[in-house]
Amino acid sequence: MAEHSAAQQTAVYVYEAPVRICHWINFFAIVALCITGYLIGSPLPSVSSGEASDHYMMGYIRFVHFAAAYIFIIGFVFRAYWAIVGNSHSKEIYTPRIFSGVFWRDVWHEIKWYGFMTSEPKKYTGHNPLAIISMHLMFVWGSIFMIISGLALYGEGAGMSSWQYTFFSSWFIPLMGQSQDVHTWHHLVMWLLIVFAIIHIYVAVREDIMSRQSIISSMISGWRMFKDNRPADDLD
Repeated sequence: MAEHSAAQQTAVYVYEAPVRICHWINFFAIVALCITGYLIGSPLPSVSSGEASDHYMMGYIRFVHFAAAYIFIIGFVFRAYWAIVGNSHSKEIYTPRIFSGVFWRDVWHEIKWYGFMTSEPKKYTGHNPLAIISMHLMFVWGSIFMIISGLALYGEGAGMSSWQYTFFSSWFIPLMGQSQDVHTWHHLVMWLLIVFAIIHIYVAVREDIMSRQSIISSMISGWRMFKDNRPADDLD
């Protein structure tokens, strides 16, 4: 097991197996969703000759999009469940300490660290406060919006007798205005998630190089390895 003391920590088990599995399932599902979602919004040129049954490219693209969406939904629901039954680190992005002055002070410190405005990073066993609040907004609420809006759009094609229409299309599309408005917002949030993913990867690589703890390998092994013996700043 890991060494635990107020004076020394060389490693700590942070990310349990279900968290890591959900992370990578969601990663591949989001990649598939973004690629196929872009192609659905900007379709490939139509085939000018031959039988339509011989040229079903957009049909396959839509199928991959819908299949990846349901995989993502299952992964998202299971990840939320594990936030309830898992360890304290599995709950972090769902319960940010927004009423804590120390939390926001540390968020500002992380902003300065990533902006090259301070030379010393802080040391965290789990996610740092900036990562917690950004993932809470983008992964939790962004995912909820994409799931609801996506099922609402799917319900239109499935018909009024479908459960997708009953539970999502019937109220969400009127709430947003009209179907095209839902399409527009669904597409816009996709681009926000892409930008967030790029920043997320940049930060993970940067932390592995410049900070005092492992990041990328931790989401593979579950263990966070420290490069010094200084106590972590998020230990209570």
